[in-house]
Amino acid sequence: MSRRRHSDSENEGGQAHKRRRTSEPIEIEDRLESLICRVGEKSTSSLESNLEGLAGVLEADLPNYKNKILRILCAVARLLPEKLTVYTTLVGLLNARNYNFGGEFVEAMIRQLKETLKNNLYNEAVYLVRFLSDLVNCHVIAAPSMVAMFENFVSVTQEEDVPQVRSDWFVYVVLSCLPWVGKELYEKKDVEMDRLLSQIEGYLKRRVKTHVPMLQVWTAEKPHPQEEYLDCLWAQIQKLKKDRWQERHILRPYIAFDSVLCEALQHNLPPFTPPGHMPDAQYPMPRVVFRMFDYTDAPEGPVMPGSHSVERFVIEENLHCIIKTHWRERKTCAAQLLSYPGKNKIPLNYHIVEVIFGELFQLPSPPHIDVMYTTLLIELCKLQPGSLPQVLAQATEMLYMRLDTMNTSCVDRLINWFSHHLSNFQFRWSWDDWSDCLAMDLEKPKPKFVKEVLEKSMRLSYHQRIVDIVPPTFSALIPAEPIFTYKYEDESASSLPGYPASVTVGNAIKNRASNEEILTILKEVPNPNQEDDDDEGESFNPLKVDVFLQTLLHLAAKSFSHSFSALGKFHEILKALTESDEGKLHILKVVYDVWRNHPQMIAVLVDKMIRTQIVDCAAVANWLFSQDMAHEFTRLFIWEILHSTIRKMDKHVQKIQQELEEAKDKLEKQQHKRQKDSGDDEDMDKNSEDEEGQLEEQIERLQEKVESAQSEQKNLFLVIFQRFIMLLTEHLVRCETGSIDITTPWYKNCVGRLQQVFLMHHVTIQQYMGTLENLLFTAELDHHILAVYQQFCALQL
Repeated sequence: MSRRRHSDSENEGGQAHKRRRTSEPIEIEDRLESLICRVGEKSTSSLESNLEGLAGVLEADLPNYKNKILRILCAVARLLPEKLTVYTTLVGLLNARNYNFGGEFVEAMIRQLKETLKNNLYNEAVYLVRFLSDLVNCHVIAAPSMVAMFENFVSVTQEEDVPQVRSDWFVYVVLSCLPWVGKELYEKKDVEMDRLLSQIEGYLKRRVKTHVPMLQVWTAEKPHPQEEYLDCLWAQIQKLKKDRWQERHILRPYIAFDSVLCEALQHNLPPFTPPGHMPDAQYPMPRVVFRMFDYTDAPEGPVMPGSHSVERFVIEENLHCIIKTHWRERKTCAAQLLSYPGKNKIPLNYHIVEVIFGELFQLPSPPHIDVMYTTLLIELCKLQPGSLPQVLAQATEMLYMRLDTMNTSCVDRLINWFSHHLSNFQFRWSWDDWSDCLAMDLEKPKPKFVKEVLEKSMRLSYHQRIVDIVPPTFSALIPAEPIFTYKYEDESASSLPGYPASVTVGNAIKNRASNEEILTILKEVPNPNQEDDDDEGESFNPLKVDVFLQTLLHLAAKSFSHSFSALGKFHEILKALTESDEGKLHILKVVYDVWRNHPQMIAVLVDKMIRTQIVDCAAVANWLFSQDMAHEFTRLFIWEILHSTIRKMDKHVQKIQQELEEAKDKLEKQQHKRQKDSGDDEDMDKNSEDEEGQLEEQIERLQEKVESAQSEQKNLFLVIFQRFIMLLTEHLVRCETGSIDITTPWYKNCVGRLQQVFLMHHVTIQQYMGTLENLLFTAELDHHILAVYQQFCALQL
């Protein structure tokens, strides 16, 4: 023991010295990373002197830390696109001092570009190509080789039997680089560039744009056209070309170093062939450019660039990049947006608000979680209390005015954002400004929006508070008080057939009776569906469900958790009552009857019943589309329940698929191990064979479960789309026979909801396209309904 202690103490000095030696390079590497990542941020000295100083530091460290420096610079090119020109200038300065390093950097970037394309990271690939193109301005890459790369990209448009979204992406990459490098390329290679742009123009003219209506936030083209993203960018590039490639917004630090950079030797890009199309490639979906403001909306201060000026594209692109980089940290994100370079030349607050709403309303889904945008806007209001809240109020007013033509999914997001936002500002709003909605039909978008906002606000507050904050004139739109409706409440209900049983069941629950005892009581409940002399078996008894569930939920009505534990405690009885499809539908009907004034409670109870398998997903879909719920069809909570149900089904299928994959991997490893160890020990061989046999059985069982779950999932979508088609067809026939205009508020809402189901669950629905086309969306279907399906199909062409 003493000997070990002695040797430890001898080694201690050596160990400490050794540790210090190994940690020193790590410290230097961390310092290099920090210096590179923070260059261009607030500093007392100018950006140019900081870049020159950093280039000197990195040059001195190249002999020892070249690989680390290469790795960091490649990473910032991909992950910090908003500081693109800062880093291209830095690479340019390093290339001027060390030509070989410049060559190695270009090779590393090309390797990284191939890797990102292989891994379907198309957004990051855009930033890498843009970085390479800006290196032409810094005399690192020769212009002809950049043009050659662009030509290879545009040649993808000539490929046959590839999805349109693939060609779109390659065209977008080329066009989106031109604000940075167009001038330089035109000066060196004007003939080739003209040919390239005319190829792009030809492609844009023959593109199919069936998908556009499904992705537009507004159906109206006034006051601002909602243009498809490639059409808009093409118009911006055409204007830039007309202005002789003069652009006034991109920060270009390399201009200050022109005398140094122009002496540097340039590198040619290695020939780059776009990777071929793979069936599993996931190209970015097409988009529609969100436009909300123009120069007339920002009356004071700098003028807002026009929608077809390239400055608008550059500003929006940079603001999107800042959000993408910092979205997890709302305070940092807000501060970075507000300290945007060149903010004095533009109405920055208007641009920020437009970009944030553009992301929030992006279809099919926003790039980040919805609540992030709420917290970001709140943070911006705190940092700019004198100006940003006014712009946000103006934007909200505009959104309200344009509700009539707004996409249904976007209206939902607007309701969720606005109610959450109000809850952070004491629900203060000039409600009287919206009193125009009071004279309208309550099914129209404006009164519907106000009603849903107040209901969502009540979830974030309480009923009396909502009554107090809105003017009395709005009473028709104030949500009902969320109280339980119990039909066996008092003596006055004694004439109801289930009343005596409800009293007995209530007492039994209070006295902690067993499940068997309660089921015995329920057996005595008369069946309204059965005649007295009808002795043929047990038919479904709705009164049983009614008596038991009404009484149970009444006793547990105090809170969500009371209700949850009641469902858990009497799970066995509820399962017994819902063996048939009729039982499942009726149990949902009872939940609605008792909690009709509390939509949130309905949503969480239905959710709980799906989780505990009291009801299944198809039953929920059938119930939501049933005649009993027709009067609630356009309410937001109905669709929240439906989408939540579809997501539950998705998760269930994914979980079983994952279990199956894990079992297959385990079997593969087991077989590999047995082959490796074969012949070593007969007993071990026998054991591993037994294990493999068990695993094979498990895999077989799981495969059956996956097939069964997928069949259930397909059936759920068939139910949903079939019900949509039936409802819409009935409406169209009714309007045709009565010579009425089909575009009623209900019809617009229904079509919007159909689009929403397609968009929100597009990944899953694509697996069942063949079935949907053969069974439901056939050529005989009315063109109004079929058009929605065709728009959806066009998204992935």
